[in-house]
Amino acid sequence: MQPDSLTFIFLNAFIINNFVLAMFLGLCPFLGVSGKLKTAWNMGLAVIFVMFVSSNCAYLINKILVAYNLEFLRLISYIAVIASSVQLVEMAVKKFSPALFRTLGIFLPLITTNCAILGLALFQTNRGYNLPQCLAFSVGAGMGFTLALMLMAGLREKLELADVPDVSMGAALSLTIGGLLSLAFMGFAGLGG
Repeated sequence: MQPDSLTFIFLNAFIINNFVLAMFLGLCPFLGVSGKLKTAWNMGLAVIFVMFVSSNCAYLINKILVAYNLEFLRLISYIAVIASSVQLVEMAVKKFSPALFRTLGIFLPLITTNCAILGLALFQTNRGYNLPQCLAFSVGAGMGFTLALMLMAGLREKLELADVPDVSMGAALSLTIGGLLSLAFMGFAGLGG
């Protein structure tokens, strides 16, 4: 598979170099929203949407900034786009699903400061991806983020029913599970080139 093919870029962002489990970006929602599968799924969908919109906008912004030799404005421009797209998601969730809005709580607006979203825009710019490659990268990264959330939520729900020693309950258990998931995903590291 060619390293610049859309399939490779998608799989690389989805599994091989998963933003959460291989690059350790976006750990706040990973640990905070992964208590229940339904909440994790909805947060994953919100992140996929924000990544997709941010990736498209970052590609267009980068083209404009390069044309006018204003590359130094990339970071602030990307942050403004990410904040705007998160605000759009937040308004839509609040209007169409108030229960989900209350469940996600502070973690929905925190997508704005999620380093995985900003990392996506910066990585695609630094790698020089064209528009289809940016789209494949953003969808792969968003689905990888959702996969990590779902795996963590599923394991945490199962462990609620298990007899776990008191010393390892709560944050200690969550961090241990996250570390083990990360170790499992690091096995894919050699595939990404």
